[in-house]
Amino acid sequence: MDQKKILFVVLAVLVVISGVQAVQLTQLKTSFESADVNTVKPVASKSSDSGALPSNLKNLPDMVGGC
Repeated sequence: MDQKKILFVVLAVLVVISGVQAVQLTQLKTSFESADVNTVKPVASKSSDSGALPSNLKNLPDMVGGC
């Protein structure tokens, strides 16, 4: 195949894929707009500002990754 034909085919495939994604995004948006969504109220925090960590956070390493 000629290089221009291959480039045209690849471009056409990308355009088709982007069109399919646009349709899916529109369908997803309409499904979210029509859904009955209950909002969640934030739970009041019972922790104090004493600086004490919960037991599951006491055994963490000082640095994860980095240099």
